[in-house]
Amino acid sequence: MKKIYVATNNNHKIMEIREILKGFECISLKDAGIESNPEETGSTFEENAIIKAMALHKLTGEAAIADDSGICIDAFGGEPGIFSSRFLGEDTAYDIKNNIILDRLKDTPWDERGAQFVCAVAYVNEKGEAKSFLGVCPGHIGYEPKGDRGFGYDPIFVPVCGDGRTTAEMTDDEKNAISHRGLAMREFAKHLENLA
Repeated sequence: MKKIYVATNNNHKIMEIREILKGFECISLKDAGIESNPEETGSTFEENAIIKAMALHKLTGEAAIADDSGICIDAFGGEPGIFSSRFLGEDTAYDIKNNIILDRLKDTPWDERGAQFVCAVAYVNEKGEAKSFLGVCPGHIGYEPKGDRGFGYDPIFVPVCGDGRTTAEMTDDEKNAISHRGLAMREFAKHLENLA
């Protein structure tokens, strides 16, 4: 099984990645006993993902992947975007963040509640060559939090290609089939298959 290092300490994220990349041994920073927290100075999801993957590659000398993802809300001019995890404070719980977003949108009609989850996956091979893959899941911000699966903004995000449920109401398989991370990871997996 091909080994690949994944630049994350987020347990939810590594579980999703392992579920999508079943043919790979995905080793998280925690699994490897590595600390890597480079400053994300990029202005796009792709740039930040490459910064994180490159930093991990330099530490291990091995192939590495990293993702940078977030939610872009139309009514907020695309924010929080690349600042999604730091939106309203890095230590602020997501249920609080979600309720603040819902409160700010309380008088906003459905057709103006557009949003999209965006994920860039960066892959740096053993030679230090980088490539990125983008996944976008369009949807809307719901009217109230629903569901207890997933994490982050999942309880308030209703994907366009779904059946009206939030991503927090979906099973792992249902979510991974349409999610921004699932789309980007599958593009990455196709790239690896083409190299084999």
